[in-house]
Amino acid sequence: MRSVLCSLLLALLAVPALADVPPIQAVRTSRPVLVDGLLDEEVWKSTAVVNDFTQRDPDQGVSPRQRSEVRIAFDDDALYIGARMYDTAPDSVIARVARRDNSANSDMFTVLLDPLHDKRTGYYFSVTAGGVLLDGVLMNDEWDDDSWDGVWQGRAKRDDKGWTCEMRIPFSQLRFQATTPMVWGVNFQRWTTRYNEQDAVVYTPRGQSGYVSRFPELLGLDGVHPSHSIELIPYVTNKAEHLTYGSSGLYAPDDPFHSGWKNTPTAGGDLRTSLGSKLTMNATINPDFGQVEIDPAVVNLSDVESFFQEKRPFFTEGVSVFRCGNNGANSYSSFNWPEPTFFYSRRIGRSPQGSLPDYPDNINGIPLPPQHVEYPVATHILGAAKITGQAAPGWNVGTVQAVTRREEATIDTSGVRAQVSVEPLTYYGVWRAMHEMNDRRQGLGLMAMTTARVFEGSSDPLRDQVNTNSVTAAMDAWTFLDKKRVYVITGYATAATLQGTVAHVNDLRQSAPHYYQRPDRPDLSKDPNATSLTGWGTRWWLNKQEGDFMLNSAVGAISPGFDNNDLGFLSGADIINAHTLVGWQWQKPKGWRQYMNIMGALATSWDFGGNSTMKAFWSGWNLEQRNHWSWNATTYVQAPALSSRATRGGPVMATKANESWSLYFDTNGSKPWFWSISYNPYYSANGSWQHDIAPYFQLRPKPSLTLSAGPELYKAHTDAQFWDNNGTLATGSRFAQLEQTQVSMNFRVDYSATPNVSFQVYLQPLVTTLRYHDLRELARSRTYEFVSVDPNFENASTFGTLRGNAVLRWEYLPGSSMFFVWTQERADSDPASEFDMDHSMHVVGNAPANNVFMVKVAHHFGL
Repeated sequence: MRSVLCSLLLALLAVPALADVPPIQAVRTSRPVLVDGLLDEEVWKSTAVVNDFTQRDPDQGVSPRQRSEVRIAFDDDALYIGARMYDTAPDSVIARVARRDNSANSDMFTVLLDPLHDKRTGYYFSVTAGGVLLDGVLMNDEWDDDSWDGVWQGRAKRDDKGWTCEMRIPFSQLRFQATTPMVWGVNFQRWTTRYNEQDAVVYTPRGQSGYVSRFPELLGLDGVHPSHSIELIPYVTNKAEHLTYGSSGLYAPDDPFHSGWKNTPTAGGDLRTSLGSKLTMNATINPDFGQVEIDPAVVNLSDVESFFQEKRPFFTEGVSVFRCGNNGANSYSSFNWPEPTFFYSRRIGRSPQGSLPDYPDNINGIPLPPQHVEYPVATHILGAAKITGQAAPGWNVGTVQAVTRREEATIDTSGVRAQVSVEPLTYYGVWRAMHEMNDRRQGLGLMAMTTARVFEGSSDPLRDQVNTNSVTAAMDAWTFLDKKRVYVITGYATAATLQGTVAHVNDLRQSAPHYYQRPDRPDLSKDPNATSLTGWGTRWWLNKQEGDFMLNSAVGAISPGFDNNDLGFLSGADIINAHTLVGWQWQKPKGWRQYMNIMGALATSWDFGGNSTMKAFWSGWNLEQRNHWSWNATTYVQAPALSSRATRGGPVMATKANESWSLYFDTNGSKPWFWSISYNPYYSANGSWQHDIAPYFQLRPKPSLTLSAGPELYKAHTDAQFWDNNGTLATGSRFAQLEQTQVSMNFRVDYSATPNVSFQVYLQPLVTTLRYHDLRELARSRTYEFVSVDPNFENASTFGTLRGNAVLRWEYLPGSSMFFVWTQERADSDPASEFDMDHSMHVVGNAPANNVFMVKVAHHFGL
């Protein structure tokens, strides 16, 4: 769920005019401030007060309903913030308690800092009236990233005047330069939930762009020097697991690897320190892979792998530095464009990619003893380091270096064990630099990623299963076209190459998304002995940054041979794509309307063979009422076209005209009771259809407890679902009709005894029935005509899974925490061809279960 702060930051847009905002003065204190939320220190009585707040929402430019006062002080070690939020109805202050980085729609105070005074980047620190801490980094003048977690203190107190908060932000958590005079950027914000009101010292007027560049100056910090402290966070874990099934099915009762409980103690650590005054270094040894949030279950029938979010702290913190391709503009619309992710950190420490040798059931009719396998879940990271920061004014830089060890699976055959390598020793390297010029009117960035693997001799079987090495390079840039910075051109160009054996490169070229074996593209498979794969991509946008009239256009292309999947994520290649979007927005509240827009777009795509793969029209409408109920509706209409991927490497296939809609409504998310509903129907001229309805409910019966549930029902008929390429006719591409019914639920309980002690429960049951029938073969290329192969063909199954975990988290000191985690997964299937809810739940309830218990303690040392 999006945080209130994230919504606020994304809504604030503009290039500044700061002449009427006076500088804010910080005062040195001779005594450290006790951070208890009480403004009883002398420094809070004598320091100059900042109280000139203005309402941004819901009524822009008017005085706030409630008065706020902020004071700022410092000593040699830290910055201190004292804030008084007056409230004429103190009993109405909403002070919900939640885990860190979750505002729970509470009243909240935020300080935003630009210590480098580059008017583009910075940090934010928030304290809710319930005492919950939120923090993150600012980037691209308007965006925020909450993946960064600093080590700082904040407390809140409620009284008969409203509420107060104190913050202590160590200078060791900030990157800045020791200059005279010392000038930072600063801003303060207040969120009052019951009014849905956002107040700030400076804000971005509606219809404009930019945010950090508006901050007033913070003066008075002369004499402060960047800290060169070292932060060390060692950790220890113990994992106890009892596994009854794996990816290949149930484990046998006599399986020596999975016959009972197994304990796995682990130790490792993270280090954080500064390199001079401008750079931060993070290093890790054996980083922890225990995840508080488990990946959701998905049923993926496409040729694209599922994308999952990164959750490991070492990789999530500061990841915005490595954002490539989408800098400069505040909007990046896209229609069927497979935007590459240049750095997908989940590749580092991924599941091993090697396969096991085939093991026959018998030889000449004589049964062989069964084999049991212990296959590693993930590749161990031997060590990794990350450096981020500003090497010079206007130069943002970052690098990640990591080495993963060689992994082996263990095979047991009647007590005789053997090791089979499934992942080679691998080096990963990422480099990033971005230079902003001419008062941020232009920017130029470079990014490079490389992967190198070490094999054991020329006969290592892994040589035919993974890339030997790969390199991806990218350049991104932007430039504003006018003095007022209304129009901007932004985009990137990239190239990638990889090497491997003839067998591996041939397999890779025939897999998604390349499909070099297509019979209609003989130019792609001219070199059957290739040991490399090389390609390129580019995408450029024209965006209108501000005003009621909206404009966003783009054109891009990705060649068939582009592949950055060693360290990135690519869902599509062999595409040329363009779109133009126009719209109008009503930004000034009127009557019951808070905001509204309407948009329309034309989009088209081709492949490099000249086939028109998409011709589409899209329209969208968004409305927010004054009571903060929201409505959204979109429609997407595609004309008949051709598909070069539907046959998974077979010939080009015609596609029929189709239409899809998206309808969404939600209530005011700040209320104790919140609900939403989305409905997504789809119809095609070939007879395919689908209906997807997903309501969501959230209840906060008390400030410390949140209950939420999101059921989803999906039902579809697909006229031609790809089956295989084993047909006997010239096309060789076979399809079946598919009937699918799927029911799932996301259920969550969040309870926080205090802001530092939380308990979470997450459950996701999912059941789906797939029934394939009427096997057919594509009759001719470039048509939607089929020849019947087996009209009596039937293949059906009902699959059920239940995933869940329970997490108790205690942050017993700033930066130090303890976790107790229980994760359970159940999965099973049977050949039922008709969906029956009672039967499906029986399948899930009686499915074999994997149980994992983990305890983790991580302690923060400041040296």
